[in-house]
Amino acid sequence: MTDWIGRLLAGTHPSPHRILGAHHDGPAVHVHALLPGMVHGESVASTGARTALHHVGGALCQADRPGDEYWYEVDYGSGPVIVDDPFAFRPRLTDSDRDVVRHGGDRIVGVLGSVPGHRDTASGRRVDGVDFAVWAPNARGVTVFGDFDSWGGQQFPMARRDGVWELFVPGAKVGDRYKYRIVGADGLTRDKADPLAHRTQCPPDTASIVDAPSRYLWGDEEWMTARAHDDPARSPLSIYEVHLGSWRPGIDYRRAAHLLADHLVELNFTHVQLLPLTEHPYGPSWGYQVGSFFAPTARFGDPDDLRYLVDYLHSRGLGVILDWVPAHFPKDPFALGEFDGTALYEHADSLRRDQPDWGTYAFNLGRDEVRGFLLASARYWCDEFHIDGLRVDAVAAMLYRDYSRSPGQWRPAADGSHRNEEAVEFLRELTDTIHRTGRGVVMIAEESTAWPGVTAPTSDGGLGFDFKWDLGWMHRTLDYVGAPPDQRGAANPLLLDSLTGAVRERHVLPLSHDEMVHGKGTLTTRMPGDRRADHVRALLAYQWAHPGKNLLFMGQEFGQVDEWSDDRGVDWGALHGDDGPVHRGIARLVGDLGRVMLDHGALHRGDADSAGLEVIDTSDTENAVVAFLRRDPDGDDQIACLFNFSDEDLYDYRMGLPCGGRWSEVLNTAALDYRGSGVGNLGSTEAHESPSHGRPFSAQVTLPARSSIWLAPPPS
Repeated sequence: MTDWIGRLLAGTHPSPHRILGAHHDGPAVHVHALLPGMVHGESVASTGARTALHHVGGALCQADRPGDEYWYEVDYGSGPVIVDDPFAFRPRLTDSDRDVVRHGGDRIVGVLGSVPGHRDTASGRRVDGVDFAVWAPNARGVTVFGDFDSWGGQQFPMARRDGVWELFVPGAKVGDRYKYRIVGADGLTRDKADPLAHRTQCPPDTASIVDAPSRYLWGDEEWMTARAHDDPARSPLSIYEVHLGSWRPGIDYRRAAHLLADHLVELNFTHVQLLPLTEHPYGPSWGYQVGSFFAPTARFGDPDDLRYLVDYLHSRGLGVILDWVPAHFPKDPFALGEFDGTALYEHADSLRRDQPDWGTYAFNLGRDEVRGFLLASARYWCDEFHIDGLRVDAVAAMLYRDYSRSPGQWRPAADGSHRNEEAVEFLRELTDTIHRTGRGVVMIAEESTAWPGVTAPTSDGGLGFDFKWDLGWMHRTLDYVGAPPDQRGAANPLLLDSLTGAVRERHVLPLSHDEMVHGKGTLTTRMPGDRRADHVRALLAYQWAHPGKNLLFMGQEFGQVDEWSDDRGVDWGALHGDDGPVHRGIARLVGDLGRVMLDHGALHRGDADSAGLEVIDTSDTENAVVAFLRRDPDGDDQIACLFNFSDEDLYDYRMGLPCGGRWSEVLNTAALDYRGSGVGNLGSTEAHESPSHGRPFSAQVTLPARSSIWLAPPPS
């Protein structure tokens, strides 16, 4: 018994209920309680009977039980308060609840974490409190502490059952801050945030916060119903990528909802992609080192404020994609690393534990409980916040055992390969789960290699994503447009490969945050010569015309010159400075690109269909001319997209076209409205029966320097 009491006071007893609460001692019944700082106290029965509490050792107190139903009246030095005994109540979790955790089920939300509730006593008294539960199978002991015990860290030791520690804490309430004090298998004591917390303190503080089930009243039923019937591969999808903290510094979720909606609608984007909003310790970062996988960052408001943002954007016809990070997590002491004194969420194998690129831990995707944790996180964001898509970060780092590792620094699979089959199976389970439960949620992979079948169905051996970021397109295209114009023509075949290979996977074409930081500059500063805005407009037209969906990082929609900085944010002042007309011209073009894409099925319905593209010309390397047709595979709509990437205006340039008649100039990036040269075709050009480029008809067109012309045929 003495040893048990010592372990209890040290916070290492796995079954504190064996000592605490009411217990028979022969014919007598005693109660034991941990009441640190008690000056005087009594055990009180529902009948009114009282017995004095006296100290047994340290914070442990004992009294005769005055009746079957009892509580404590304790004076800590400033008057008596009522204290209910947490060990007078049965635990909440059932055997099947704990099985969900042990077998990696994605329903651990509501099983683990903090759940406000109550217990009804035999006399009809209601005792309000919070049920806490945390998975820490190898810990010697776990104590929950926080505002409800003045952060004492001793009063509420938890009981372990099947690797889950749990306790009902009477008097704890919504809004209370808390942590778990864990004595690990290694004997070290760590104070950890709750891995299942739905709300957290605002960093740099790291406590979890007890949150009530949301009572937010959603107004997006029509949006959600329509989303469930969309085919994302054949629908318009243009994405504005935003780091919310620096988009407009100082805003909150609710203010951002209105500002974002106005901006996105004006520029005809269909979706916003938010860099990770999962709580993360370092605000000036992108947010990819996640500290809490179930809580939105408190920097911009509470969880219902984020629900408002999503709901409002839906009301304006806009979708919301969230960056989600299952590849790794930070080593901060409060987070998941060495959670119970062992490698619990991370690999125990030192050759698999770290992600060297980011100084983080890699998730052990071979462990059922870890897979369940991540699957539950993905479902939580879609279910609770009506998120329309998850962009899964760093997929390549998951798929390859040797990712960013030198020889001798990684462990091959049993067959000697570098494939991480655990990650393959997890990603398939992830995409299948979200597609089954998410009613139209789009899954996007940031996968930077040539891994086959990223967007193929899992039933065919693929990973099951809806889209894959085409990082090869991004790098090749930026290299092309960044070269001097007189050298671009020689690289035309690279563009041809990109165009004809677009149907190998379903792609998102990103001009993303990764290319606007760390000295890489911006789209504008990458361009050669003194007509950089012309090049930017031509590049954006090429992105919107190319098969695939579009993504553009904030600030690039108006050609921001300065690369991203967390303290400066987006340079909105550029729109009103000396070069304001030029920047506003680029923004106006982006809006028109989006409008034409929405109006023409040819520019989105055939993105992943070989019938959606017909190359006209990439062989004119002397003039750096590229031309192709975009078609609607199920209709008559088609657009001829012509590009002159050289520095010379090309007049009376003969271009082959599939039919005759008057072709309308639906877009000219050199138009005066965009602050271009004004060179063009005066709104249209006539195609005659004169073969060219292997087509029976052709037209004499003017292709302004550093520009794109889009032509639409006459009505059928």
